[in-house]
Amino acid sequence: MTTRLTVAQALVRFLAAQYTERDGVRQRLISATWGIFGHGNVAGLGQALVEYGDDMPFHQGRNEQSMVHAAVGYARQSGRLSTQAVTTSIGPGATNLVTGAALATINHLPVLLLPGDIFATRVADPVLQQLEVPYAGDLSVNDCLRPVSKYFDRVTRPEALIPAALQAMRVLTDPVETGAVTLALPQDVQAEAHDWPDEFFAERTWTVRRPGADPTELAEAISVIRSAQRPLVIAGGGVHHSRAEEALAEFASATGIPVASTQAGKGSLRHDHPQDVGGVGHTGTATANELARQADLVIGVGTRYTDFTTASGTLFAGDGVRFLNLNIAPYDGHKLAGMPLVADARSGLTELTEALQLHAHRVTSVYADEYTLDKERWEQRVDACYEAEEPDIRPTQPQVLGALDALVDESDVIINAAGSLPGDLHKLWRARSRDQYHLEYGYSCMGYEIPAAIGVKMAAPDRNVWALVGDGTYLMMPTEIVTAVQEGIAIKLLLVQNHGYASIGGLSETVGGERFGTAYRYQSDDGTYTGAPLPVDLAANAASLGMRVLRAKTVRDLRAALEQARAADTPTCVYVETETADTVSGAPPAQAWWDVPVAETATRASAVKARELYERHVSTRRRHL
Repeated sequence: MTTRLTVAQALVRFLAAQYTERDGVRQRLISATWGIFGHGNVAGLGQALVEYGDDMPFHQGRNEQSMVHAAVGYARQSGRLSTQAVTTSIGPGATNLVTGAALATINHLPVLLLPGDIFATRVADPVLQQLEVPYAGDLSVNDCLRPVSKYFDRVTRPEALIPAALQAMRVLTDPVETGAVTLALPQDVQAEAHDWPDEFFAERTWTVRRPGADPTELAEAISVIRSAQRPLVIAGGGVHHSRAEEALAEFASATGIPVASTQAGKGSLRHDHPQDVGGVGHTGTATANELARQADLVIGVGTRYTDFTTASGTLFAGDGVRFLNLNIAPYDGHKLAGMPLVADARSGLTELTEALQLHAHRVTSVYADEYTLDKERWEQRVDACYEAEEPDIRPTQPQVLGALDALVDESDVIINAAGSLPGDLHKLWRARSRDQYHLEYGYSCMGYEIPAAIGVKMAAPDRNVWALVGDGTYLMMPTEIVTAVQEGIAIKLLLVQNHGYASIGGLSETVGGERFGTAYRYQSDDGTYTGAPLPVDLAANAASLGMRVLRAKTVRDLRAALEQARAADTPTCVYVETETADTVSGAPPAQAWWDVPVAETATRASAVKARELYERHVSTRRRHL
C-alpha cells in the first residue's frame, strides 16, 4: 500500500512516528519543529506543518541560530533522548544555522536541521538569495553546514528521502555520533508529490545503546586503579548524557576517590558529596587543581579533555601520571595516550565499582583527609565571595551568584555559556542536582542562554529555569524573549550589566592587550573606548520585548527581586548592575593556566611583561605519551 504525499508532508509524518528507548523509557524523538518561513520552505514544510499540525507541534522563532539553541537546550535537558527540528528558508536563513549546528556537534547534542535549498531541477537559476558557484553547479550555501554536521544529505529526488531520513535518525540516536544532522531540502522537491510505502510512516523505536566494557580493558582498568596512590576522577559531560550520576556517586563512595568536574560535567556529584572537589582546570577550584597536579592516575569519565580542563597541557604534572579514559567514544578514550575503557559511562562505572568492591579497594585515609580538608578551605573562600556585609550597596558578580545560590533548590536549572560568568560559576556554584548546572562551554556561544532556557523549560515545564546573561551576551541575541512571551514560557532572566566584555577584558590585560576594545564606552580623542559608559538601558529593552522586569540596585533589592522572579508564572527579568568591565569580578583568580599566545615582540611594557610570564608557563607544558 502507498500514500501520495509531497516530500515535505511525508517527512513530517515520518518524523512524528520516530521514538527512542533507553532503560525501558520510550519517548518521541522529534517533539516539535521550530521555523521561520521564507520562499525556500513556506510552500513545502510550511504547508506540511499546517497539514499535519496535530502530529507535529510548531514553534515560531525570531532568529535561526537561536532556534537551534532552543532545540539543543531541549535535547540536553531530555538526556539526548528527544530533540527538536529546525526549518529555515534558503540563503541567510540557512547560513544562520551554522553557529548553532557547530555548538550542537561540539557538545554531542542532537538537533535536526531542515534548511530549504535552491531548485534541484535548476529551472529557475539563480533564485533569490542563491550563491552562484562557477566551478560547481551542485553547491549552495547549505554546504556550509557540512563540516559542522554529523550527517548531511541533500534530498534532490523524492525517492532519496527514505534512506536520508533513516540515516538521519540513526545518527541522532547514536550516543557516539550524535550532533547536528542536516537534510537540505530543495524548494521544488519539498512540494513534489510521490507515492510512499506506508511502512515508511510506521512507528519506529531507536534503542539508545549502553555498551559495557571489553573484559580485557576492564581487567586492565581495575589493575591500574588498584595500584594508584593518588587517583582522581575527571567527570565530563558524558556522565550526564549517560545519566550515570548515581553510578558515579556509588563508585566514589565505595573507593573514596575524589571527583573533579569539567564545565560540562559539573553536578555529576552534588556539591556536598564527600568526594566532590569542584571544578577542574583553568576555571576550577584550588582543591581540584592541586589534586590534579599530584595525581598518579587520572580517570576521565565522559570527558574530551579540552584545553580548559588540562590547563593547556600543564595541569597533570605528577611523575609517571597515567590516564584511564572511560568513554563511549574510542576517539576520546585514547586521548593523552590514555588506557581506553570504551563503554557507556553508567555501564562502565557500575562494572568498575562491582569489581573494586570485591577487592575492598579504597584510597588511604591520609589521602581522603587531605582532600576533605582542602575542600573545606575552598568552601570558606566561596562563602567569603558570596557574603555581602553591606546589603545596601551595589553587588559584585559573585554576590549576585550568592544571592541566587541562597534562593534556589535542587529543582532550579541555571543556564550560561559565555563571558566572565562561566569562570565564577565553575569555581563557586554549589550544584544541588544532576541537571541544575547547564553550562554550554564546548562552543561557549554568546547568545545561547535565553533560547536554551526556552528549550529547557519546554522539556521541564515544572522547573524554574534561569538564564544568566551578561550585557555582552544579551546584546548578541535577546530576540527570543518575544518567543517566551508569545508562548507563555516562564523563563527567568538574570541580566548582569557591567558595561562591556568583562571576561575578554581581563584576558586582554593578562596578555598585554590593555583591555583594548572591550569596554562599552564612548570613544576618547585617542580612538580608544575609554570615555563615559554608554547610556543604554537593557532593562527597558527587555521590557519593550514584553518581559516583566525587576530592577535591583543593591544586594537587598537583588534578593527581593530574585524571590519575586522565582515565584512568577510569566517570563521575568531581574536586572542588576555590577562593577564595570574594567574591574575584577571579585571571584578567586584562575587556579590553573590557559594558553593564549602573547606577542613575541612588542614595545609596550605590558606586552613585554606578559610575554615573560607566558614563556614561564609554556615551559611547564608536557605531552603525555
